[in-house]
Order: sequence, then structure tokens, then C-alpha cells
Amino acid sequence: MPTSAIEQNPLLFGRDQRAGIIAVESVGHFIRLFYRSGGRVHFHDEPFQPFILVNDPGLITGCNVPCAVRQLSGDDFFRCQLQFDSWGECLTARDFLAAKSSKSYSSPDAPYLFLPDLSHQYMLSSGTTLFKGLEFSTVRCLALDIETACAEGYGFSNPERPEDRIVSIALKDSFGEEIVLRGDELSEPELLRALNDVIHRCDPDVITGHNIFRFDLDYIGRRALMHGIRLNWGRNGSTPHITPHARWSLAEKTVEYPRWDIYGRHIIDTYFLVQLYDIAGRNLESHGLKYVARHFGIAAEKRTYLEGADISATFQNDPEQLYRYNLDDSRETLSLYHLLGYPWFLQSRIFPYSFQNCVIRGNATRINSLFLREYLYRGHAIPARTLTVSPFEGGYTESSISGIVGPIVHCDVASLYPSLMLTYRLAPAKDSLGLFLPMLSDLRRFRLTAKQSARDAAEDAERHYYDALQQVFKVLINSFYGYLGAAQHNFSDPATAAEVTRLGRVTIRNMIDLLVAEGARPVEVDTDGIYFQPPAACMTERAEREIVERISRRLPEGIEVDLDGRYRSMFAYKTKNYALLEYDGRIIIKGSGLRSRGVEPYLREFMHDIIELLLSGKAAAVELLYGDYLSRLRSRSLDAAWIARSETLNDSPDAYRDKLRTGKRNRSAVFEIALASGRHYRAGDRLSYYVSGSGKDATAYEHCRPLSAFDPLHPDINVLYYIEKLRHVKKRFESFLPQEPTLFDL
Repeated sequence: MPTSAIEQNPLLFGRDQRAGIIAVESVGHFIRLFYRSGGRVHFHDEPFQPFILVNDPGLITGCNVPCAVRQLSGDDFFRCQLQFDSWGECLTARDFLAAKSSKSYSSPDAPYLFLPDLSHQYMLSSGTTLFKGLEFSTVRCLALDIETACAEGYGFSNPERPEDRIVSIALKDSFGEEIVLRGDELSEPELLRALNDVIHRCDPDVITGHNIFRFDLDYIGRRALMHGIRLNWGRNGSTPHITPHARWSLAEKTVEYPRWDIYGRHIIDTYFLVQLYDIAGRNLESHGLKYVARHFGIAAEKRTYLEGADISATFQNDPEQLYRYNLDDSRETLSLYHLLGYPWFLQSRIFPYSFQNCVIRGNATRINSLFLREYLYRGHAIPARTLTVSPFEGGYTESSISGIVGPIVHCDVASLYPSLMLTYRLAPAKDSLGLFLPMLSDLRRFRLTAKQSARDAAEDAERHYYDALQQVFKVLINSFYGYLGAAQHNFSDPATAAEVTRLGRVTIRNMIDLLVAEGARPVEVDTDGIYFQPPAACMTERAEREIVERISRRLPEGIEVDLDGRYRSMFAYKTKNYALLEYDGRIIIKGSGLRSRGVEPYLREFMHDIIELLLSGKAAAVELLYGDYLSRLRSRSLDAAWIARSETLNDSPDAYRDKLRTGKRNRSAVFEIALASGRHYRAGDRLSYYVSGSGKDATAYEHCRPLSAFDPLHPDINVLYYIEKLRHVKKRFESFLPQEPTLFDL
């Protein structure tokens, strides 16, 4: 897809319009740019002076490295740019400033601003971004997946155990090649050397895998070290740079992982892409490859499946089946990369980050980089970072009615907060150059243009491109408000963010009044939209749409209300927790109180079944449903996975142990399982366990057992414990059920 006119905007896409750049790396005193054109990769070197921003150039006095001082215009805090001849000298100056000020570069109140990624510095200064003029399909990607065998007597393969080993490496190249390196033909050292050869022959721009950082690469790296084999995967023949304890913050959790950086290439973990996808919808029950592939419909009809515990035996008894399984994993991983990686590929054209880093940087950090880039281009001083954010009231939420209501119409304000910022000219006070609103306005205009281009496109590839582009713009537009209220960024402004939310509440309350005046009945209100029951006389979709249009016309210009959905009925449970029955019979469930992934599968299914009965007007059948679940729990053939709880470690096991010792937290079943396993778990790992023994009041952390240890021939599930949990869930819905006591309650 050629670069569109939209991508000519320098504020959003940078001022360097060079096409075909796939990677930016350092080499000596130069920056090396890798290009892909005509199916081949070549490079170009150019000089670059890394920099540190300071308030006072006198801060560098006494440092033994030379630097040039670029005076920036304006009165903002960072008004001098120190420029160095090499990265090494820049690092020396950073350490000097840290010692002199007693502030590390990561301290938000440091009197200097140092950016620790040299390629990011270059892209900020030059206006360069990746992949301009390239189609996603022309960026060469190699999907990698390994299978490992475990020594007899152990439950998990351990790369530090000499008897364990890699038994298969499957690789799927986006240009069509499929390779399986077989452990029955090659020793492990030979497998690793063959992998080196494949990477250099395929010469991928991107290496992808599912959980590739925390499993595949980590295992490969440890085995290579054990055998003394050099993994010369870089485009300059270098070995990967490994950061053992990198951390990635995603919403409310932190993932710890061993980060790999390969010179001239990018590593994209599809496990990360899946988690990013699931932030908004939260409709995935698992982030594992097999489940996700089925969810997205990319699993082959006849793909091979194996349990992890069966890998070693299959390698010994039926290696061909193992290799089919391994190759199917790599095929699904590549398909997942193509499905979920495209928006990040497009964002890499906008933001001055590598493809790999663009994925893991937060929205506010990426927005901040757009300001830094343009301010440096214009030679303007940059404000100090916002140190703290005082709490301020958020969006308007309300649940006016509880129970079953129908029919239901949903109307919402299109991009409420961005629309308010543009309508009322709300921008950060620290933006001296006034870039915030023009960027936001351009993004909104470009999104509308991209949406129209997607509708007008004659070919599927063109339609897919513009649809993905407008989705990227939508995410960025909504991120501008989040940036306003974020701490530790140069141009954020919490006071303006608070004013945006205040106007948002005013707007929603105004919409509620207008709906009531129309004879409608508001049911659920959530920040930018309202679910309402239309007046009895409103019998058609057209009539419903006319109500929404009248409300939109009565709001300030620039604030547009759309009809976003129509539903047969709604179960209003409590604020921000509800379920909707669509006219085609599908059910949508919103809110952690009704669909939390953290609860056991049988409870999640039970809640879904209750909700379906309530929405369908069959509340009386809930008692029979409850009896059926009781019978299944009491069954001798009970599936342990049905009642097992899956949780994510929100800390490292060592940190958990330390907090226990100092009394900073209580015991937790999932951490006790991790500590007892003997495996090396990290923050972000997910484990499944069940509660054994007897007694409905059993303490989970004292009776927890890993799901993998369950023996169906000797079941030890605490049935009374799980029946009690089922009873508690049913009790939550009792106010919506017929009140006569039944046989199950006696």
C-alpha cells in the first residue's frame, strides 16, 4: 500500500519521508538505517549526536567529556540540549549528572532529561519512523516455536537441567517457507547451529512467537550457553542483548520477562499482542495460543493437538506427530501476528520507536514522544515533567434501574472527551507551541477520511489498510485525554483533564434530561453513553433513531450523539455491570461482577446460564439449573479443569515471600503453588489450581493443589467447598428470582 496523503502530516508521521526503513541501530559514532526494497535488505550509515536536555548548561561543568550546547527558545524548563560525539560520552555525562544531582534519569524531578534508547533519540531528532511506503506483507517475519523434553520423574522441562533438551524447532516464514528442525535427527547443539543458519538465510525483519520471551527464547538462550554455542542472530553477526528482568506494565498488572534485542531485527511476542487486544473487550477466557487461535478462527480444521505432559512420550513414540504439532503452533503464531500486529505496524509509522518498542510503550508515553519530536525540530524548550496528579472526579456513571428491562436503545457521544476538548478548546497549559489541538483535530479528520476510504475501497487489501488505519487513529484520539491526566510526562495537565471530565458529566446529565423529556427511561449511564427504554409509542428503529437525532441537535456544535445499539432486553445488575440480549439472540455481558475471568469456569458458566434465563423471561428455571450444577459437582467424573481457578502472579514469588515475612500481605493460593512447584516463575505468569480436602470453609491457600497434579483415578476435589461457592453466586441473583423456597434451599 503506497503512502497515503494522510501520512504526509509531519506532526503525526514525522518530517523524514524516507521510505522502506525497517530498523534503526547504532554503529560506532554513526546510526545505521536498514532498508528493504526489491525483496532485499541494505543499509546506510549517517552521523548522529546523542543528547541530554538540561535546564542549566552549568550542570555539566566538571564532566570530562566534550559537548556542544544548543540553546532552545522559550521559557520552559529544559532550555538547553547537550550534544555529544558518541553514545559512550553521552552515557558518561548521564552518570555525571546523576551523581551531581543525586537524581537518576528515571526520577521525574531530575534536572536533566535523558532518553536511554539511542535509536529513539535518533528518530526523535530526525523525524524518522519505520515502514513508510511498505506493505505489511513485505516486512519479512519468521515465526518460531520450540518443543522441549523433560527428564523422567520431573513434571516440567527445565533449561538448567542437563538431561532436558529441545526436541523440535518449527519455523514458518511469511514468504512461504516452513522448516522443522528435528531432534531425532540432530543433537541439541546441532539444532541450535541449524537455527542460526535458518535465521541468517531467511534474514527476517521480525521474529515472532507466542510467549517467545518467557519461554522459547529464554530456553534457547540457556541451552546455547550450556553448550557454548554463540547465537549470532544480529544483522551484524552479534548475539542478542538480554535484559533478564525487564518489566512491562499493562493496565493494572506488570509482566516480568527476559527481554531480547537482536541487532537490525524486531521481536514481536504475540502473547503481548493478545493481552493488548483484550484490554478493551476483556472477552478472552485465556491468552494461550490454542484458545486464541480458535477464538479468532485461525486454527486449522485438522491441526494436531498435544498436552504439554505428553511431549516427551510423543517424541519417543511418535515423533512425526510431535513435529506436526510444533509446525501447527508456528503456523497459528504467524497468523496471529498478521491479525493483531498490523495496527502496531501502522503505529510504527507514526511514533519514533522501533516496532518492538512501540508495542510495549504506554499510550501516554507514545503521545509524549510526538510533542518532544516537534519541539526539538523547532528548537523550542520543553517543560518539566508533571510530578503528581491529584485525584479528580471521573466520568458520570449511574444505574437508575435494576432487573430486566426491554426494549433497550444505546446512544453515545462519538469520542466524547476528544470532542469536548476540541469544542471547548481545552489543551495543556504547558503546550507553548499549541500542538495539542491541531494534532487532535487532524487525527479526527484523518480518521473520518480513512473510514470513508475503507467504505469506498474497491479491493480487500485497500479496505483492510484503511480500516486498520482508522482504528489506529481512534485509539490515538482517545489516548489524548488519558495523556492529559497522566503523571511524569512533559505536557500533561491534570487540571485540564479534570475540566474535560466535568464537561463530560454535564453533557451526559443534559442528555438524560433530554431523554426524560422525550418520555424515555434511562437505565444505565456510563461515561459517554446511555442505555434507555424508549417511550411506549416508539415502536420502530426509525422512531428510536429520530429520538437520538433530536437529542444530538440540542447539544453544542461538535458534540454528536449516535445510536450505537438496539436490544431486545437488558439485565441491569448494578452500575457498570449489565447484560444485553440482542435481537438475533446473542448475549453481551459487561462488568467484572458478571463475567470476571478470575472466577472458576463452573461459576462463570453458571452466571452466564442464569443471565440467559433472566433475559429470556425464564427466571423460574434458575432453580432447576442450580440443581443440575449441584449434580455435576457431586459427580465422581467431575472434571478438575471445570472447577480450577486460574490466576496471574502480580509479583515475583521472591517478592511475595519477602512481603509475607514483613507482614505486608496475606498468604495466597496461587503464590503458594508457585513456591511449592520448584519452577522459576515470574510476575505475569498464570497458574491454575484446585482446592482439595473436605469442608465448605476450607482455606484455599492451605489446601490448594496445582491442576496438573490432579489424578482422576483418585479425585481429591473438595466438593463441599465448591458447592458453597456456587450457593453464594446464586444468592447474588435471588432478588431477581421467584421468592418461594424450593427443595434445594431446604
